[in-house]
Amino acid sequence: MTTIHEVAEAAGVSISTVSYALSGKRPISDKTRTRIEKAARDLGYEPDAGARMLAGRRTHIFALTEPLRADTHAPTHMAFVLATAVAARRRGYDILLLTDEQASDGMNRVAASNLVDAILVLDVAPDDERAAIARAVRTPTVFIGIPDDPDGLTCVDLDFEAAGHLAVDRLADAGHTRVTLLGQTEVSYRKSNFPRRLLHGVQTRALDHGIALRSETTGASSTDTAAVRSAAESALARGDRAFIVHAANDVHETLLTVLDEHGLRVGTDVSVVSAAASFDTSTLTVPLDTIPLVPQQSCDLAVDLAVRHLEGHRVPAQIHLIPPEYHIADSVSPRR
Repeated sequence: MTTIHEVAEAAGVSISTVSYALSGKRPISDKTRTRIEKAARDLGYEPDAGARMLAGRRTHIFALTEPLRADTHAPTHMAFVLATAVAARRRGYDILLLTDEQASDGMNRVAASNLVDAILVLDVAPDDERAAIARAVRTPTVFIGIPDDPDGLTCVDLDFEAAGHLAVDRLADAGHTRVTLLGQTEVSYRKSNFPRRLLHGVQTRALDHGIALRSETTGASSTDTAAVRSAAESALARGDRAFIVHAANDVHETLLTVLDEHGLRVGTDVSVVSAAASFDTSTLTVPLDTIPLVPQQSCDLAVDLAVRHLEGHRVPAQIHLIPPEYHIADSVSPRR
C-alpha cells in the first residue's frame, strides 16, 4: 500500500508539498505538480480510497491516532482517549486506537482503506506530519489540538491563550506585580503546541499589566521533583509570591509542599492559580483557583463535527476554540 511519504520521496519533495499539489490547497509550480502527479501514478497512490465507499455502507468506526512516546504523560493522554471513546460510543461509533510512535504511518494505513469513517487526531505537534495527510485524503479528519499550520484543517481545542490571559488578569487584579509560571516539561515545549499557546497568553497579558514574569519548565519529566523544587525556591528567593501552574498534578503538589515548608499559606501569604489543568484539582492538599482543561468538551465537539460531516452537513475547515472558565477556590491573596 503506497503512502504519501513514498510519493514525496519519489518526487523529491516534502509530504506537505505533495498534499498541497494533490489537494489544490496552495499554488504549486507546474513543474513540481507534474513530477508529483507522475510519482503518484507510477506508485499507484490513491488518496481518495477511503471516499469510495457507497452511501450507507459506513463501518461506524473512527480511527483515533494518539502516538505513545517515552515522554508521554499517560494519565493526561488517556483521559482524552477515554473521553473520545465515550463520545464516539454515544453517537454509535467504535474507536480504532492507533498508537504508533510514528503517528503518520497508522494514519496513512487507515486513510488508504475503507476501514474507518473518520479520523480523530490527538497529541498534535507544532509541525505535525498528520496535517499534510489530512489535507491529502478525503476521509473526514478532526484535530483535537492545533498545529502551527492549520490551513485547510478542522481543529478543536481549549483557547489556551485566553486561559493564560485569565490567570494573569486574576493575579493582576489582586495587585501582584511579579509572577512565576511553572510550566510543562522541557520536551513538551518542543513536541506539543498547547504549552506554547498558554505561555504566549501569559506573556502577552503580563506585558499588558506591566507584570514581571519568570517562566520555568519543570525538568525532563513530570516526576522531576528536584527541578520543580529548584524553580519554586528560586521564585521565593526573588520575592515572587504569585504562581501560575500549567503542569501535571505532581508539580502542583511539589509546589504546595515547598510553600508549606516556608510557612507560607496559599490564599493568605501567596497566590497560586492552576491553569489548563486536565486532572481533578480537588484531590490536591490545598484548594486552588483553577482554569480547567476538560477533555470531554473538546472530544465531544470533535466527534460531533466528524458525525456532522458524515451526515452531509457542511463542516468548514476552521479552528473551534473552547472558551476557558475560571473556578474560584480562594487561593489568590492580595499582594502584601
